[in-house]
Amino acid sequence: MIDDSCPLCSASQISAFHEDRLRRYHRCDVCRLIFVPQSFHLSLVEEKAEYDFHENSPDDSGYRRFLSRLFEPMNALLLPTSAGLDFGSGPGPTLSVMFEESGHSVSLYDPFYAPDTASLNRQYDFVTATEVVEHFCNPAEDLQRLWSCVRPGGLLGIMTKQAMDRSSFANWHYKNDQTHVSFFSRETFKWFAENGHAKLTFIGSDVILLEKSEQSSLHIFTQ
Repeated sequence: MIDDSCPLCSASQISAFHEDRLRRYHRCDVCRLIFVPQSFHLSLVEEKAEYDFHENSPDDSGYRRFLSRLFEPMNALLLPTSAGLDFGSGPGPTLSVMFEESGHSVSLYDPFYAPDTASLNRQYDFVTATEVVEHFCNPAEDLQRLWSCVRPGGLLGIMTKQAMDRSSFANWHYKNDQTHVSFFSRETFKWFAENGHAKLTFIGSDVILLEKSEQSSLHIFTQ
């Protein structure tokens, strides 16, 4: 066991999971989150420098196809003229444009590129986080913030690669990005859905939809 606690569920049942030449990875035996200890995290300056290399744009048809894996199933569930939030919109917001083209309104939040926290002080019909949660240094705090922005009956759409078993993880390219510090498995999302009173749907290998029930508690973590 590791002398540490899970940054998602606060459990103390933590095991060593993997180690490479750059970092160590631990796994929570309760919520099954795999995480990189804080001592291996990049500084905010180093992290932003990595994101500045991203060249995503609404004009990039390939990027639109990539995002359509979340956009299409989520859009099919929304009522006309729904209001949404794109959390972690990045330097070239694109998913928000796709929803707006379908008649919805979308607010943006990104800690580096759209840092106005006023957008986090209301609830929305839908919230999206594409290729975002793997960057969460404090996943309990960040997921709580996301979940609090979803109105009862609303949708949270997440896109992230899901962690598999130990042998697959060892050869997984996704872990090699040093800005990736939290790795979610199906078991982790099931834990989140159970504690958040949400209906959970997996679509393909990297899209997760969570429908917030009318009885969902605003605070689901026991930090």
